[in-house]
Amino acid sequence: MPLGWLDLEEWTPMAVNFVDRAVLHLSAGAGGHGVASVKREKFKPLGGPDGGNGGHGGSVILRVDPQATTLLDYHRHPHRKADNGKPGGGDERNGADGADLVLPVPEGTVVKDGDGRIVVDLVGMGTEHVIARGGRGGLGNKALASARRKAPGFALLGEPGEEVDVVLELKTLADVALIGFPSAGKSSLVSVLSAARPKIADYPFTTLVPNLGVVTAGSTRFTIADVPGLIPGAHEGKGLGLEFLRHVERCSVLAHVVDCATLEPGRDPLTDLEVIERELSLYVPDADLGGRPLAERTRLIVLNKADVPEARELAEMVKPDLEARGYEVFIVSAVAHLGLKELTYAMARHVETARAEIEAVVPQRVVLRPRSVDDQGFSVVREVGPDGPFFRVTGDRPTRWVRQTDFSNDEAVGYLADRLARLGVEDELYKVGAVAGDTVVIGSSDDAVVFDWEPTLQSGAELLGARGTDLRLEEGARPTRDEKREVMKDRYAARAATQEELDDERRAGLWHLQGDDD
Repeated sequence: MPLGWLDLEEWTPMAVNFVDRAVLHLSAGAGGHGVASVKREKFKPLGGPDGGNGGHGGSVILRVDPQATTLLDYHRHPHRKADNGKPGGGDERNGADGADLVLPVPEGTVVKDGDGRIVVDLVGMGTEHVIARGGRGGLGNKALASARRKAPGFALLGEPGEEVDVVLELKTLADVALIGFPSAGKSSLVSVLSAARPKIADYPFTTLVPNLGVVTAGSTRFTIADVPGLIPGAHEGKGLGLEFLRHVERCSVLAHVVDCATLEPGRDPLTDLEVIERELSLYVPDADLGGRPLAERTRLIVLNKADVPEARELAEMVKPDLEARGYEVFIVSAVAHLGLKELTYAMARHVETARAEIEAVVPQRVVLRPRSVDDQGFSVVREVGPDGPFFRVTGDRPTRWVRQTDFSNDEAVGYLADRLARLGVEDELYKVGAVAGDTVVIGSSDDAVVFDWEPTLQSGAELLGARGTDLRLEEGARPTRDEKREVMKDRYAARAATQEELDDERRAGLWHLQGDDD
């Protein structure tokens, strides 16, 4: 079928067995709630708290699996969720942790966030990355008990798991990529150079998915990729455009397969090469992956279909012009197996050169950055919203504490207030100008907690001690018998001294008792 019969700008390929791009909506498991429980046992009326902790939620993990070759399953089922942690129980029974959700992906999968930034490049069998972390389980009242809080009547809630939306893009890992117009004979070359058996037919866009083959030339072993055909405007997504160019980003050698037997008007080997080179120069690879621009890769020219007499004459005619441009040119025929040995060894030579240029992988250095002594772990800023100014408190600990607080329990709310005060949130609010009655928001805008701030008053009751204590009831130990005797002796001595002083005053005539004679 002639290429002109297709409207390539409007045509969309349909591949039912291969997908190299998928959008996933991932949810990690939430932590289980802690339990407030009191031990009840015969003859033990005051058994104390025995509420267990909740289990941690399961995380979502992406792992490179050699058995995974496509993202088709994630394209059909994009919503994935890990298991939640189980709640705790009485008698100090902790809840079970939720199972992690492990998602197998092919090697070469690039994970991006919703803004297009690369999160991780999954290369290497067994490589894994935690893409959504499960929530922490809440503490039971047994874990919250202390010397000052002997029987807490509350427990902490489980923390919700992370929810993320990511884009998975599969970029084929190969040493050599065969590029060219549709029906140029790329799949035929792969079938004769390796053991791969791609689909071959006499119509354009027969190849809808990348085909990988392993080629051995002497002592060199490398992989070769047959990717979908290229047309003008591919860098803008026309035809199979980006579907093609994405898979050549990792290839170090590009082999232009030129159809010398085409009968389409306006096409010849030199024109086809210029069109493809222009598309390569306009495509911008991901800079975060460290790849060079496609136009700077090593390129070979493969003049194919030399088994046709007219095609062979055309190939021999344009070969000097291509060599004058600095290209290494090969005249081959995939059908007649002509010139394949020379082409294979040339590819192997360039692959070895490219591998030698790649710098040795340096093990990643683990950098420990301890928190500075003046880092409080939170920040307080003044913002202006539709309803007026307010103060926002952000930080890992304040946000996590708010999420784990049961606001229907007054004791739990008081525990949260104590924790925030000890952290220094109230002092920081004073510094930024907050006064009683101002609106305070803790957390991000998505799941923030809003309340009117009432600062802790330092009145007489608070000066007696912390919540649940009374300094008047915590005086020193009872005095010993010797200490009591010493106190009594001091009292008797003071009484005797006072009586003697009174007798001296009476004898001096300063005063007298009723009935005394002159």
